[in-house]
Amino acid sequence: MNSSSAKAEGSGAGATAAGLSLPARLEAVLYLKGRAVTLKELAQLAGCSSAEASTALMILMADYAHRETALELRQDGDGYSLQLRADLAELVHTLVPLNLGAATLRTLATIALKQPIRQAVLVDVRGSGAYEHIKELLAQGFITRRREQDGRSYWLNLTEKFHRTYTVMPPTRPSGQDPTAASQSKAVNNSPSHLNP
Repeated sequence: MNSSSAKAEGSGAGATAAGLSLPARLEAVLYLKGRAVTLKELAQLAGCSSAEASTALMILMADYAHRETALELRQDGDGYSLQLRADLAELVHTLVPLNLGAATLRTLATIALKQPIRQAVLVDVRGSGAYEHIKELLAQGFITRRREQDGRSYWLNLTEKFHRTYTVMPPTRPSGQDPTAASQSKAVNNSPSHLNP
């Protein structure tokens, strides 16, 4: 048995020992991730097979469909996420107002569509005003910034706060495709219209 198999079995055993059913464990993973998660990743994190995870997700979806709750289990392409119901969007914007101007929102949308994106590339696309937008988005916790190895620019990525506010579909990556190239095809789904670039 290799170390990764042992680790997966260990994590699954730990969750089982806690007395949680597999649907409950998957629910916990989706809640903690705060973003869309593929079936394969869910199975790895829960320490089960993809077939078991798929069955447990169907049970969980049925459970959410029959209870009165603010959350819903949503499937977008290959990803599953735990989100506030779409009809609560107005409440979200009342309780968590986005104090961002239109230009900053367009910059945020560009990052969401192309992440990870180099800051220099973003500035080329959005203009020099993007520097101020980046500062504002960092301050509000919607993005993170990591310096490149050569120190010339930064990589920009979305944060969990962004994923809790907006639904972003996971990248679809054909086998053999470069991960950076795949990230360019990421699409924003079900986001409020004011976020669109």
